[in-house]
Amino acid sequence: MSILTTQNLSLSFGDFDLFQGISVTIENRGKIGLIGPNGIGKTSLMLILAGINAPTSGQVHIARGRRIGYLRQEAVDAFAARENTVYAEMLRVFAPLQNQQKQLHQMEAQMAAGETSASLLEKYGNLQTAFEHAGGYDYDVRIRRTLQGLGLGEDHWEMPLSHLSGGQKTRALLARLLLEKPDLLMLDEPTNHLDTEAIEWLEHTLGEWEGAVLVASHDRFFLDTAVDTIWEMSRLGIEVFSGNYSAYLLQRDEKWEYYQRVFKEEKARLLKEVDFVQRNWVRASTHARALGLLRRLSRDLAIVDTHGVMGLRNGQKWSEIELDKGPNAGVRLLDVTEAIRKVNAIEMPGRPPRIRPRLTPAHSSGNIVLRVDGVQFGYPGNLLFRADEVELRRGECVALIGPNGSGKTTFIKTLLEDINPLKGQVYLGASLKIGYFAQAHDGLNPNNSVLDELLSHKFMATSAARSYLAQYLFRGDDVFKPIRALSGGERGRLALAILALDGANFLLLDEPTNHLDISAQEVLQELLQNFPGTILLVSHDRFLVDRLATQIWELRGGRLNTFNGTYRQFVLARAELNESNRRILFAPKPLARDNSKETRQRQQALERLEGRIHAHEQALRQLNKALQKASSQSFEKIQDLSWQYAQAQSEMENLMAEWEKLAV
Repeated sequence: MSILTTQNLSLSFGDFDLFQGISVTIENRGKIGLIGPNGIGKTSLMLILAGINAPTSGQVHIARGRRIGYLRQEAVDAFAARENTVYAEMLRVFAPLQNQQKQLHQMEAQMAAGETSASLLEKYGNLQTAFEHAGGYDYDVRIRRTLQGLGLGEDHWEMPLSHLSGGQKTRALLARLLLEKPDLLMLDEPTNHLDTEAIEWLEHTLGEWEGAVLVASHDRFFLDTAVDTIWEMSRLGIEVFSGNYSAYLLQRDEKWEYYQRVFKEEKARLLKEVDFVQRNWVRASTHARALGLLRRLSRDLAIVDTHGVMGLRNGQKWSEIELDKGPNAGVRLLDVTEAIRKVNAIEMPGRPPRIRPRLTPAHSSGNIVLRVDGVQFGYPGNLLFRADEVELRRGECVALIGPNGSGKTTFIKTLLEDINPLKGQVYLGASLKIGYFAQAHDGLNPNNSVLDELLSHKFMATSAARSYLAQYLFRGDDVFKPIRALSGGERGRLALAILALDGANFLLLDEPTNHLDISAQEVLQELLQNFPGTILLVSHDRFLVDRLATQIWELRGGRLNTFNGTYRQFVLARAELNESNRRILFAPKPLARDNSKETRQRQQALERLEGRIHAHEQALRQLNKALQKASSQSFEKIQDLSWQYAQAQSEMENLMAEWEKLAV
């Protein structure tokens, strides 16, 4: 059953057509990923589907009684009162249940006072049943789980919405939308403000979502995990692909081969027909046939103008297109010269322009690229983490992952010798030439033009520099743009062009896919997969990490833990282990020389603490089971269990914070 359908949606700004001809359907429980180049109109389309903006033409039909929830980019505009606390905003979702709860309490007070009339008991029973079926006994638990799942801990719950950062506001709005359970959930780049754990929680939640989901995202791993259909958007509409992102990639390659074959066939036919018209137009014996073909050509070329060459094969019926029978009535009959010009001007449908860079090391490095043993990283007075017996060899790619603030950028700055380790020494191998890609591209001079910035890194003739920049899609006057006027994606392309000049054999990459659309991410991935040197990658792009990394280095609990394998293997291994076993798996080897009394006492304290943590994990699991089975119990029992669960969760967080301090 369809929730939403569209018919020939188009959006124009003056003479500029942003998109046209969009006719799609969203079925119940459909999980759809919307992709396309930056600026193609994905957000504009979602605003139209949500009923916030109107299209230039076309229609949107929403099934009667179906509700749509939309994650706006400006989250604060969606809140009723900015001075509401986070928790109070979540409670607004359950206002009807709170009213029912208040009525139940009033009836309970009446019954406690001795009023036990049959009508009151019947009314109470009916209301209690409705309250229970609507989730009245677990909405508090749902709020807590959702906020915590999205990374908004209890320390944020009593904060006014106006005091939250932009990313926190987005998470709060997403939490409210999930609690509202709309029939169609529309999310515009939902992973932008989430850490990896929150993204994984969201993926799991969407996997169990009972309604439909439409999500616009550049997160390829998310699109691989959370959706079962891909919509690829272009100026000419939307193409639908079954399956997740990886399935889309396979189908897309087949699609382009088919497009090129269709183009050659259709253009050959059009050229043949226009040639016949040109040769037979003035002949009395064949003029009627030439006129018929010209009419057909006029209709075909009208389809090509609107739908591309593929419109001739995708069910667009040229016989239904009326020719001009008066002012502005249908398609104009072309004259012969114009028909010839338009047929010759048809271009082969091609993939969006892609950069074709190469990264070639000037020379090879030694076999050992990086070695760390017993080193502490951070700043004076602020130890972030320690690393024991870590080694990186030539040709490997290691992905450094961990929560924000855990020390990933600090590690890179230490390797670059911008800061010193607090303790120990980092060994960098022989014949290393390091290339650094900064997250904020802060090495670029904002006052330089694109061309001047490139020339400041390597002298070459202006013509050669412009040819080189054209490989990175800086063409024509683009090379004279000041860097301060570039988009994030353009800055990334320029930084990549400069990096490719260095001949580095050891790449330090800090969030290289930030601000890149999917097409640019694919190019970067291909570039790095073909790089013969060594890579240390810091990235939230799990798809890139999974395709490149031979090792995973995770910063967790004040330590650098290593895992040999891909990211997916790492995730599977992590899922198979509970937190206690995971700590054992990642436990660093003890240093034989450190047998001090202080160390032994700390180890004993850690063991006692881990025992308490294990007991709390068991207690939380039991309380969770009890809450799930509590639908037939009294309201007081539900309240008591909810309070116990919240207390146990708070104590667990305190224990984990204490463990992290001791484990450093």
